[in-house]
Amino acid sequence: MTAVSRTPFKSERIRESPSRKCLARIGDFWVFAIPEIQRPFVWDASKVRNLLDSLYLGYPVGYLIAWRNPNIKLKDGTSSSGKRILIDGQQRVTALMAALLGQEVITKDYETTRIRIAFNPQEEKFEVANPAIRKDSAWIEDVAIVFAPDASLTKLSRQYQERNPHTDVDEIALVLEKLKKITNNHVGVIELAEDLDIETVTEIFIRVNSAGVTLSQADFAMSKIAANETYGGNLLRKAIDYFCHLAISPEFFDRISKFDKAFVESEHLGKIKWLKDANDDIYDPSYTDMLRVAFTSEFRRGKLQDLVALLSGRNFETRQYEEEIAEASFAQLKKGVHAFVSQTHFERFTMIMRSAGFITNRLIGGQNALNFAYIVYLLGRAQSLPPSQIEAAVRRWSVFSILRGRYSGNPETQFDFDIRRIEAVGLLDYINSTIEAEMSDSYWQNLLPQELETSSATSPLFHAYQAAQVVMQDKGFLSSHIPVDALLLNRSDAHHVYPKDLLKKQGLQRGQYNQLANFVLAQSEINIAIGNKAPEVYFGELQEQVTGGALKYGGITDEQMLRANLLAHCVPDSMLDGEVPSYEEFLSVRRAMMAAKLKTYFEKLGEVLPTP
Repeated sequence: MTAVSRTPFKSERIRESPSRKCLARIGDFWVFAIPEIQRPFVWDASKVRNLLDSLYLGYPVGYLIAWRNPNIKLKDGTSSSGKRILIDGQQRVTALMAALLGQEVITKDYETTRIRIAFNPQEEKFEVANPAIRKDSAWIEDVAIVFAPDASLTKLSRQYQERNPHTDVDEIALVLEKLKKITNNHVGVIELAEDLDIETVTEIFIRVNSAGVTLSQADFAMSKIAANETYGGNLLRKAIDYFCHLAISPEFFDRISKFDKAFVESEHLGKIKWLKDANDDIYDPSYTDMLRVAFTSEFRRGKLQDLVALLSGRNFETRQYEEEIAEASFAQLKKGVHAFVSQTHFERFTMIMRSAGFITNRLIGGQNALNFAYIVYLLGRAQSLPPSQIEAAVRRWSVFSILRGRYSGNPETQFDFDIRRIEAVGLLDYINSTIEAEMSDSYWQNLLPQELETSSATSPLFHAYQAAQVVMQDKGFLSSHIPVDALLLNRSDAHHVYPKDLLKKQGLQRGQYNQLANFVLAQSEINIAIGNKAPEVYFGELQEQVTGGALKYGGITDEQMLRANLLAHCVPDSMLDGEVPSYEEFLSVRRAMMAAKLKTYFEKLGEVLPTP
């Protein structure tokens, strides 16, 4: 079967190293290095059925794009041609191998399953096997039996005719022969030249997959890792995937133990099995997070395309590919992954983040800020810095990164910049100088209040403010005993100091009444009790409450305690004295108070002093 040739990606680099267009028999797909878990199989069974139907009818099913690994210079000076890696088409090839060869696939939930496609020779029709089809003699419930190496079409046809006496055995045999011949069909293959640079191949990989499940440089790196068995990449890939899954679902460990003997016998299981008893959800990394941290901390680089190049054996000075570099790179990456998954490292890092007030993952303003904070921790450990200095460095850098949105734009570029500067000037000196330069008094007094002018309760700035309240052991808004940390870990409301319904009636829009500076963390009961009362009303009632009046809001009956509670939430206590500002004036005053509180909090995180 032949499709019209197409060029997936044009650039000067490809014209200099042209791709080659060829045909591959479906039955020869094993010539490709299809990573064991390039990504989980995400097609549903109906798409597999449709693919088989298209092949049977002779319809085009699109091109596959492959890339032959660069030729690697071996230790003896000879050159070794690399395997062909499937860049685009892995889901289609996996679907065919699952349906025709009866192989199991790994789902997005990391469960192993079989996909059974049934075939009706009389109607020449495919369907996903189900209980009704299995009971219907007109169907062959699994086409894999037709493609088995020892399958006899004569025997299969005769058995089918015995179940369906009205059919002609010769006609059934012809249909089954037609079915089996789909392995002789040809699919177009675009093979990228092995001398294409890694950056181009990475970009092609990302672009050609973007129409389906969006992929990234991390996906390509994971494919590269999984395709290598010589240096244990296939098992290292599993260690990364399994750790990420166990961090969310510890019960998944039993499935690994029962069904993945090769991994159980590897050196990796012992490194991650501690997660089966863990229930911490502060840091649930994805494989992208793990790769970023392991690669950046070990290789002192921040761009994952460099990881792909190193795993391919690239010598950045000579621009040649050498086996020694590939071998060393896999060993170094394994070291970085093992450092990442270490129970001691992981638990101490999350403990430090808790000490900075981030007691739940809902407060993490950005995963990449957390990732680089872990890099800071691992670098500090590698340099044998005193624990107190590591803790202060991690706390300060993580909060600084969240407040400044340091990794919210292009994280790879920023990772690369930061790690190279750390290598140049030293970890603690870089942290000190960067924070000093970017968090001057002008930042706290002018820029931060301006940045607090936002209408999102999920803003990283609000999360950092809540972490500050945890560290300062604040009670909830108008609460006498319930602390903020308990509210964050259980049930709480983001209460509007100036009630939303009241502001809506005044004609204010969503972005105006949902200003971050209008939110405080309160018990649901207090939020309900206030309702849509104007501030001058319920603050007047609060004044009465602490001077012997009825208890209406929370349990505070002491005026000094109430004033302290208001100031802890950056609400002017003068509002108790009847000095209720306009809504806009209130927002301006509160933003300045919140910025000042964040400054005090940041200073409490500890000073990072270089080792004498």
